[in-house]
Amino acid sequence: MYESPAGAPLFAFDNSYARLPAGFFARVSPTPVVAPRLIRVNDALAAELGLDPRQLASAAGISVLAGNALPTGAEPLAMAYAGHQFGGFVPQLGDGRAILLGEILRPDRERRDVQLKGSGPTPFSRRGDGRAALGPVLREYLLSEAFAALGIPTTRALAAVTTGESVWRETALPGAVLTRVAASHVRVGTFQFFAARGDVPAVRRLADYVIERHYPTGASAAKPYRAFLDAVIQRQARLIARWMSVGFIHGVMNTDNMSVAGETIDFGPCAFMDGYDPATVYSSIDRGGRYAYGNQPAIAHWNLARLAETLLPLLADEETAALEEANDALSGFKVSFERAYAECFAAKIGIGTVVSEDVVLIEALLAAMAKGKADFTLTFRGLCDLVDPAVDATPVRALFAEVDAFDVWKQRWHDRLAHQGTSLPSVRAAMRAVNPHFIARNHLVEEAIVAAVERSDFSVFEALLTVLERPFDDQPQASRYGRPPRPDQIVRQTFCGT
Repeated sequence: MYESPAGAPLFAFDNSYARLPAGFFARVSPTPVVAPRLIRVNDALAAELGLDPRQLASAAGISVLAGNALPTGAEPLAMAYAGHQFGGFVPQLGDGRAILLGEILRPDRERRDVQLKGSGPTPFSRRGDGRAALGPVLREYLLSEAFAALGIPTTRALAAVTTGESVWRETALPGAVLTRVAASHVRVGTFQFFAARGDVPAVRRLADYVIERHYPTGASAAKPYRAFLDAVIQRQARLIARWMSVGFIHGVMNTDNMSVAGETIDFGPCAFMDGYDPATVYSSIDRGGRYAYGNQPAIAHWNLARLAETLLPLLADEETAALEEANDALSGFKVSFERAYAECFAAKIGIGTVVSEDVVLIEALLAAMAKGKADFTLTFRGLCDLVDPAVDATPVRALFAEVDAFDVWKQRWHDRLAHQGTSLPSVRAAMRAVNPHFIARNHLVEEAIVAAVERSDFSVFEALLTVLERPFDDQPQASRYGRPPRPDQIVRQTFCGT
């Protein structure tokens, strides 16, 4: 057990999940590695959590981040869960390469999990080695921190270390461990684990736990479990709308990858679109396009239906009444998603208060973009300047296959902005605050991973991360990070790496 020389613990743990019944998890310690080396500590996040980044970066801190030592107060465990993976149900999955060290309270008293990913086998590893390769660790670090900078609810990367060991993924690759922070790691699949076993008391215990931790106002509702289901549905609807507003594709929206806390979790073969096409798929394992960009709302609804199924015994005593409650709650997803989607995209084109005609205007723009696969990020960022009709529209027009269609749309848009009556500088500033100049483009992420894996060069990773921390700023010195890939740089597939 490690404590700093000054006597202060590395983490001030208060482990509520470890106080749940034993069937909710397996107690297991990380497996030590040969020669851990620090890649980086997220100093800003550490400060938000009330942690000392200098302690984390110390030799003793690195030992903890690598899984070679347990910090004071840790109660390491692997969480049990099930899940639908590409539509097929697996009754037992669980943390196969992740170990929850414990929970800490931020200075604002918000609770956060501290988890090690790639820290060795657990009882849920299913013959896997429980390790992580360096590439997926860097991908999750970059994507999760890019999401945080974009203001989208997400798990966070607190630190990353290399292990000095190789892992085998078709070939030998350098190993690494990611320290992930989350509001919690309870998933839709966690509820499915107990429901599949007919363990209604465990489902109830889990629901009570999640309500107390994430939705405390629901505890006093007349129907607390219905209030809980409604709240999860609303959070997921908003989350998916925000994903789509930046052109993000999760890639593996399995039920075990959907957090009931409403955060983006498990950045595997995820990607940001370059050219806009609702059918876009990057994930190498999504051969049927189940999780394509445009399918994400329907999949989220499907996943939430699986959550509702687990809660049926809690929603009402009689089955018919429980089904009515569940279906009524699920019907709210479409309303919540469409409202959030319209608000997100209306904000991207400078509209403050959305009316029904604005949805038609948004869809017309997206249809025009789809015809030539106009670059998603460049199009919306370019529109920020075109708020002023006097600005040369040539760079944005060049993104469209049918320029005349764009010109017609632009006139309709200008008419709508004029009717809104907001000053053009204010509209432009508002648009620039929601339309990023920089995203974690696939070719840039790949460039950073290749440099680190093949040459042990982390400078490319660091440079990209620095840019992604300020996605809405122009950053003239970083202009190349805002450009789409050349034909020889295009990444057509992304990989899970597990």
